[in-house]
Amino acid sequence: MVNSSTKIFLVGNPNVGKSVIFGYLTGTYATVSNYPGTTVALSQGEALIDDKKYQVVDTPGINSLIPMSEDECVTRDLLIQNEGLVIQIADAKNLMRALPLTLQLQEMGVPMVLVINMCDEAARAGIKIDAKKLESVLGIPVVTTVAIRKIGLPLLKERIKDARPCTFKWGYSTIFAKALKTITGALPGEIHGRLSVASMLLAGDRHISTRFKSQLSNNVQNIIEEQCRQVAAYFAEPVSFLMNRERSTLTQSLLEKVMTTQKRGRAVGAWLSAWTMHPIAGMIVLAGILELVYLFVGKFGAGTAVDFIENGIFAKYISPAFIWFFDKLLPFSHAHNVEEGFLVGSYVLSGEANPIFKILHDCFVGPYGLVVMGLSYGFAIVLPIVTTFFIAFSLMEDSGYLPRLAVMVNRLFKGMGLNGKAVLPMVLGLGCDTMATLTTRILETKKQRLIVTLLLALAVPCSAQLGVLLGMFGTMPMWAFWVWLFVMLGVMFFVGFASNKIIAGEGNAFVMEIPPLRVPKFSNVAKKTLSHLEWYVKEAIPLFLLGTFILFLLDAVHLLTRIQKLAAPLVVSILGLPAQAANAFLIGFLRRDYGATGFFDMYSHGQLSVVQALVALVVITLFVPCVANVFMMVKEHGGKVAARMVFFVFPFAFLVGGVLNWVLKGL
Repeated sequence: MVNSSTKIFLVGNPNVGKSVIFGYLTGTYATVSNYPGTTVALSQGEALIDDKKYQVVDTPGINSLIPMSEDECVTRDLLIQNEGLVIQIADAKNLMRALPLTLQLQEMGVPMVLVINMCDEAARAGIKIDAKKLESVLGIPVVTTVAIRKIGLPLLKERIKDARPCTFKWGYSTIFAKALKTITGALPGEIHGRLSVASMLLAGDRHISTRFKSQLSNNVQNIIEEQCRQVAAYFAEPVSFLMNRERSTLTQSLLEKVMTTQKRGRAVGAWLSAWTMHPIAGMIVLAGILELVYLFVGKFGAGTAVDFIENGIFAKYISPAFIWFFDKLLPFSHAHNVEEGFLVGSYVLSGEANPIFKILHDCFVGPYGLVVMGLSYGFAIVLPIVTTFFIAFSLMEDSGYLPRLAVMVNRLFKGMGLNGKAVLPMVLGLGCDTMATLTTRILETKKQRLIVTLLLALAVPCSAQLGVLLGMFGTMPMWAFWVWLFVMLGVMFFVGFASNKIIAGEGNAFVMEIPPLRVPKFSNVAKKTLSHLEWYVKEAIPLFLLGTFILFLLDAVHLLTRIQKLAAPLVVSILGLPAQAANAFLIGFLRRDYGATGFFDMYSHGQLSVVQALVALVVITLFVPCVANVFMMVKEHGGKVAARMVFFVFPFAFLVGGVLNWVLKGL
C-alpha cells in the first residue's frame, strides 16, 4: 500500500502513451507523438489524487534498466536515486517487451501499478488479455486503458492508492542466483534497491559500477569483481544477454496463461505500412508527402497566407497606423515613401530634424524599425509559414510515418557511422534544432550523438527557417529547389562520411519498434501546433526584435555601411550578392530564420536574381546555428566541442556558397 510516498514515476517502453497519462494526471500538456523518443528529458507536474498531492514525473522511454542510451540512463538513475511509486505503462500489443521491465522493477522493490494501454488496438489485432488474472499473478494493480480517449484513466486514479511491490515468484538460474545473493549481501544497506543494483552490476553495467564506487569499500568491490569474473568465465555469451533471455523466457510462459491471440486477416493499414518502408514504393510515398508539404507550406502558407497578412493587414493597416502615430508623437520634417500604395519605413527629410525625435521615430517605424521591420518579419512573414509547417509536421508525427522513414534510410546512414534511428532527431530538427540536439540522447553511442549534433548545426533548417525557404522557393523556378536540396543532401552526406572517419568510436545495430499507422487526432494536432506557436512567439519574436534593434543601432551610428564594405569581398566578390545582403547574414547570427526572412524580403522586392537568391539560401541554411542551439550544444557536449563545430560551420557555409555561385555562373 502507498504510505508517505509523494512521487509518481511514469515508466515504460518508448511510445506507449506515458505523456498522455502524464497530461491526464497533472492537467499539463506534454508533447504526444506516434514515434519512440518523444520524451528525452524529464517532465514534472503536480497531481491531486484522493486529496493527496503527488509530484508526477514523465520519464524517457526505457527498454531495460541496463541502459543502452543516455535517455535510458536518465530514467534508470532517477529510479535508483529516488523513492516513490511507479506507474508502468505497457503497450497491450507488446507485453512481451513490457513484462521483462516489470520483473526488473520488481527487483527494485518499488510499489507499482501496471497500466496496459492501447487495448483498442490490441483488440483489433485479435489480442485478449485477462487483466484480473495478470493482477493476481503479479500481485500489483493492473489497469487496462485507451489513454488517448481517456478510457480507464479514472480507474487508474482510483487504483494508485493500492500500489504495492510486485510479489510474483520467480528467480534466475542457479549460477546467477548465487552470484546475486553474494553481491546483494555485500552491498551497503543504505543503497536503494540492492537486488536491482546487484543485477545491474552482474550484467556488466559500467555506469552503475562507477556511480556506486565511492560508497563501496575495497573489499566489497573485490567481491563484486570476483563474482562478475566467475560468472562471465562460465558462459560463452554475454551475461547481460543471458539474464535478459531468462526474463524473456519467463515472460513468455506468463503470457501463455493470461493472453490469447486470434489470427486476423491483414488490414489495409498493414499493407500501407509495408509500402511506406519498401525501397521503391517508399520513395514514391515520400515524394508524395514532400509534394503535399510543399504545396501546403510553400504555396498556401508562404503564398496565400503571407500575402494576406503582410499586404492585406500589416502593409495596409498596421504599419501605416504606427507610422501615423509616431509621426504625430515625434514630429519632424520628413515624408515617408510609398511602395505599392502603402507607407513604408524609409523616408525623405525635408528640413531640420530633432535628433532625439528622429532616433526614437526610426527605432519604431524607420527603415529598421521594431514595428515596420521586426514585427512585420515575425508576424506577417514567418508566423503564417511556421503555422502551416507545424500543422504538416504534427500530422507526420502522429501518423507514425517517421519511424518508417528511419527504416528506409537506415542503409544509407550506415556510411556515416549512424543507423536509421538517427533520422528521428534529424527530422525533429526541422521543427527545432535546439530540441533535436537534446533528442540525440536516444542514440546509443557518443560518436553517433556528435555526428548528428554537427549535422543538425550545419545542414538541417529549423521550422521557421524551412518555412521561409519553402515560401521563397514557391515563388522561384522549381529547379532552384532541387538544386538547393541536392546541395544540402550532398553536404550532409559528405560531412557525415568525413566525420565517421575522423571521430573515434563504433556504430551499433539498428533496433526500433515500428508503431502502427494511425489517423492523426485533430485535437492533438491542434494542441501541438498551438504549443509550437507559443514557443515561437516567446522565443523567436524577441530575437527578431533584438536583431532589428541591432540593425537600427548599427545604422544610427553609420556602422552598417562600414560592415557592408568590409563584407563586400566575401558577400559581393565570392557569393555574388549585393552589398546589403550583409545585413541578412548579420542578423542570421542570432537566428538563421531571421536571415532567411531578410533574403525573402529582398527577393520579393526584386533585389536578388534567382541565382543570387539560391546562393543566399544555401549559405544561410548552412550558417551558424542559432544562439539557443549553441547553448544546447555546450550543455550536451561541452564548450570546446561546441566551439569547434561553430568555427567549422561558419567558413564552410561560405565556401559551399562560393563554389555554388561559381558553378551556376559558369553554366
